Amino acid sequence: MANHVLLNSAEHSDLRIITERSDEFGDNLWFSPTFVDEMRSVQAHYPIVFHKDQSTAQFTPVALFGFQQNENLFLQSNQWNASYIPLSVQRMPFFIGRQNITTDGVTEQQRVITLDIDSPRVSKTQGIELFLEYGGNSQYLEDIAAILETLHHGMQGNEAFVNTLVSLNLLETMNLDITLDNGANHQLVGFYTINEDVLNNLSPDNIVQLHNAGYLQAAYLILASQVHFNDLVALKNRLVSQTV
Repeated sequence: MANHVLLNSAEHSDLRIITERSDEFGDNLWFSPTFVDEMRSVQAHYPIVFHKDQSTAQFTPVALFGFQQNENLFLQSNQWNASYIPLSVQRMPFFIGRQNITTDGVTEQQRVITLDIDSPRVSKTQGIELFLEYGGNSQYLEDIAAILETLHHGMQGNEAFVNTLVSLNLLETMNLDITLDNGANHQLVGFYTINEDVLNNLSPDNIVQLHNAGYLQAAYLILASQVHFNDLVALKNRLVSQTV
């Protein structure tokens, strides 16, 4: 279980972060959240689908890395074999927290950086420094702060994006049946995608609504990303052949 602490230079000046990619460091993810402004980069490498949270019924667009739990087919020999890694993965093990700040008697919530102190990426002997020797943030930590800020705004924007898609009946369940070279069958279920027929038959007013919100391009990027299911199957076949 994650153990989030407020990051500060007084207590954490000696900490480093291991940026190597492997199962050992928690990269065995089979999907990870993405957002509208990131989709152009994500769709160049991964299928984009929607995951539905069973407790909240909320849809989230995600980049898919594998076909089952703890399977990331892009991880090979401690490398992530794609030129772009989603920001929701890049930021690990950092998160955005909230802290009450009181100024002149007025208390407001401010966003702060928290660290999963129990993450296997956290070390005192390996990795990249978080703070400079004589004070101040390292460039790595500054980059993480920028990623977290971008991710925060992007994930906030997902709610309006998804609500618009749902209101226009643009989401549909998807079932993907896969037969590997060795004859093994796999099925990908529980995800959603854009209903292309509904999209193509929207009224002009609805098309303008999507375009003005920046969602029309995102919808087509999601559909275009489906070509990468073939890439996932090829990676799965390669993995299976190597383990025989």
